[in-house]
Amino acid sequence: MTVDIAALARLARLEISGDELAKLEKEIPEILHFVETIQKADAGKEAKSPEHRNIMRADENPIESGKHTKALLDAAPAREGDRIAVKQVISRKKK
Repeated sequence: MTVDIAALARLARLEISGDELAKLEKEIPEILHFVETIQKADAGKEAKSPEHRNIMRADENPIESGKHTKALLDAAPAREGDRIAVKQVISRKKK
């Protein structure tokens, strides 16, 4: 398939450099070929999905809230009050 990229750019009122033109002349036919491949896929058949079932169960022996909190905090390498302290991973700098 031959595509006149320069003509398409003019019609779309896009300014592209010679390097961009060369790159697009290579990439666009590959993209169009991929689209043709996708269009040939048989999309008329519905995929069989497994039966949906509820996997939740009632908690027969619930644990008292906070029962293990002290043991967990004591085992943590660092803490701030009654929270585990961790190293900051994400920067909060504003632009």
